[in-house]
Amino acid sequence: MTQPDVHSAPVCMTRRTFAIISHPDAGKTTLTEKLLLFGGAIREAGAVKGKKARRHATSDWMEIEKQRGISVTSTVLQFDYLGCRVNILDTPGHEDFSEDTYRTLAAADSAVMLIDAAKGVEPQTIKLFEVCRMRGIPIFTFINKLDRQGKDPLELLEEIERVLGIRSCPMNWPIGMGPDFQGIYHRHEGRFERFTSRTDDMVSIAMPDLDDPAVATILGESLHQRLQEDVLLLDVAGDPFDPDLVALGKLTPVYFGSAIANFGVESFLRSFLELAPPPGPRETDQGVVRPEDERFSGFVFKIQANMNPAHRDRVAFVRICSGRFERGMSVQHVRTGKRIALSQPQQFFGQERETVDEAYAGDIIGIFDPGNFRIGDTLCERGSFRFPPLPLFSPEHFARVSVPNALKYKQFHKGVAQLSEEGAIQVFRQANRTEDMILGAVGQLQFEVFQHRMRVEYGVDVELLRLPYAYARWVETELPIDELQFDRYASLVVKDQDDRAVMLFQTEFAINWMLERNAGLTLHTTSYGLSSSVEH
Repeated sequence: MTQPDVHSAPVCMTRRTFAIISHPDAGKTTLTEKLLLFGGAIREAGAVKGKKARRHATSDWMEIEKQRGISVTSTVLQFDYLGCRVNILDTPGHEDFSEDTYRTLAAADSAVMLIDAAKGVEPQTIKLFEVCRMRGIPIFTFINKLDRQGKDPLELLEEIERVLGIRSCPMNWPIGMGPDFQGIYHRHEGRFERFTSRTDDMVSIAMPDLDDPAVATILGESLHQRLQEDVLLLDVAGDPFDPDLVALGKLTPVYFGSAIANFGVESFLRSFLELAPPPGPRETDQGVVRPEDERFSGFVFKIQANMNPAHRDRVAFVRICSGRFERGMSVQHVRTGKRIALSQPQQFFGQERETVDEAYAGDIIGIFDPGNFRIGDTLCERGSFRFPPLPLFSPEHFARVSVPNALKYKQFHKGVAQLSEEGAIQVFRQANRTEDMILGAVGQLQFEVFQHRMRVEYGVDVELLRLPYAYARWVETELPIDELQFDRYASLVVKDQDDRAVMLFQTEFAINWMLERNAGLTLHTTSYGLSSSVEH
């Protein structure tokens, strides 16, 4: 892939690396593929209609994804458009796979929040939005499915601001909805884009003055009057566009359209690439690293085992934060203190891959992992600084795992270890029962995928005994854990994979009971900012 023409600007300034976040069935896979179509990366969009669909979405490649018609892993997709190198971190849309999405957001410079116009802000969207807020990255909103009947647009804006606590500024405005949907009005351009499901038939009409009688002729009296009233209300009472507030993640530009009809997508993409940030500076334990710095650095945000079942390979995905990457270069693996040669770097397009000769800050590369890497590892050309560790997030489902066939014990431990390091599952152990493993998952389907992958990829059938716990809290206290007071019938003390103390609770009452009886105790919903007892 040829680098975009950047003239005198640093190459990294052409990068736009973002994730798309949404609730299941909001249309994320469809939007992703329409963006790829405009970028010339694919010729036709895949169809994810169900397990029997003959074509599968470009970004859905794991066998279980094809069977179920859902996305359960994060994929990296890349294309060039309008002089930008676009890196889409395509994240799982299924509600049970949000933790992989959480970690993937650490590699993004911005996020596109996709909302179903009929359903508004949904639970999964709220969880993912909070991670974006924690990172302080800009968030752009695309309200989808305007060609179907949905909530009133003003109601949707109010819901975004009330539920998510972020101000909004519509960049375009829908005219009609469902069977009456006529198109969108681009507020800052004074332009009407007529709805059509055929990109070649798109009609754009200049409308600098909405009071012009000719507008009523085009739209009809009723829709013209509604558009006048809505735009006047937005101009008078709405938030004005402020790029500084967008950059701080305090104002979200809002776009309306229909991904399935490929309407409003290209104008959104053009606006997004103009407004979204290029790679920015990143904090380390030794100061700030800037994307234009000469020396290469990056961190591992995802590990995917068995991407190619024929080769049983294992790939570490690295977000480049500074400098220029070259194939075969030697870098410092900071956690182990060893220098390693990155001789087989690859970039991915779903399951397809190609060798990378060079890459820059903002790009995502995959490197062959013989088992050396862990999520959050820092790689740098010179020095020994570290990027902040990626946090673990509280699972909501727990199960004790065992292997009935003792002859499969070695494969069992290998599979659990690899899937844990990959981030597919969290593993906890009780202090006095180190061989007894408890799995933690964000959603029930995560257990099914774990069992499926253990059977298919490692040849091991495992049994899961569901446990009654519903909350995990990382413990921060100056007292020894065994001196703390807690309800031993509704709580359990465990250690996470980095040997940090974690409490599992059955109820919120048990959490509050423990907090009330232990002065100075803090219980965290993520491991963010907590030190590890295991050397990284």
